[in-house]
Amino acid sequence: MHLAYPAVLAALLFCIGLYGVLARRNAILVLMSVELMLNAVNLNLVAFDVWLRDTLHSGQALTLFTIAIAAAEIGIGLAIVLAVYRNRGTSDIDRLRDTAETDDAEKLPDSAGTDDADVTVPTPGRADEETGKTKKAEATT
Repeated sequence: MHLAYPAVLAALLFCIGLYGVLARRNAILVLMSVELMLNAVNLNLVAFDVWLRDTLHSGQALTLFTIAIAAAEIGIGLAIVLAVYRNRGTSDIDRLRDTAETDDAEKLPDSAGTDDADVTVPTPGRADEETGKTKKAEATT
């Protein structure tokens, strides 16, 4: 068997996986593309092991190690994607870029051109808490 056939197939699989990583927006499809890339590497390892006729079969042993690492990676990756989906409601990668948490009040620049840069606008949750406290205080009296 020629080495070119599995090498070309592995190159095609790797290119398809690379395209999937770069072009997809869904996190699960990106994880599937990474797995496709890892399988292309595994195919190359086994093909070169057979072609070199290695007595230790180090390519196949490394392939088994790579499969174990890939299984752990996909388990952790899916757990992270599910946790993000539960918190955010989407698994779209472009919408998950702003994952930093914000403070209770956001600082806005002054649009009138004055030097008062510390203008704060309370968030709606803060006002709801204050009205809830006053309603609770009125209800207890």
